[in-house]
Amino acid sequence: MMEREGIKNYIEVDTRTRPVSRWQQFTQVVRRSVSIELLKGLKIVFGVWLKDESHTLIYPKEKLPLGPRYRAVHKLLRLVESGNERCIGCGLCEKICIAQCIRMETKIDEDKRKEVVDYSINLGRCIFCGYCAEVCPELAIVHGGRYENVSEQRAHYVLKDDMLTPIDLLKQQEEFPGYGAISPDADSKIKKTPLEY
Repeated sequence: MMEREGIKNYIEVDTRTRPVSRWQQFTQVVRRSVSIELLKGLKIVFGVWLKDESHTLIYPKEKLPLGPRYRAVHKLLRLVESGNERCIGCGLCEKICIAQCIRMETKIDEDKRKEVVDYSINLGRCIFCGYCAEVCPELAIVHGGRYENVSEQRAHYVLKDDMLTPIDLLKQQEEFPGYGAISPDADSKIKKTPLEY
């Protein structure tokens, strides 16, 4: 044992003597394999194994937390106050889509307002760029937290009814905190209402 600059209990390994014959190589391997370091390593491994301090997730039961800006499978939100759909059928998401995977059909209803009849996203073509969520003026389409996207068919479509928040789960719908969302202090920043101008 020798002590070097700041390193205590430093053991210098002699690398100059190398085994020449097969018997010397075999004895060196056996000597290194049965050394105390191997037993110390096994003690640590078995100690962690018996304590069950595993850092692995059991995937279907446990999932990693996702960030609020994670771009996963799309969701269509509703207005929390009235329960109506936020989507006004402007078609900006369909126009800006790079992969051309969003399809929207609209019609004029009896109140002479535009109504979204059919809305679908082909997740087989979607590249999850997030442009559709950024361009939406009503924050109607956002990326949700569901990232399991498995299908038996190559053309896997998500329809409007699958993405739209159900009425019974409307109380659990949170406002989207991502890009384009209203800041929490927006009310204090407003000086006049549009009618006062």
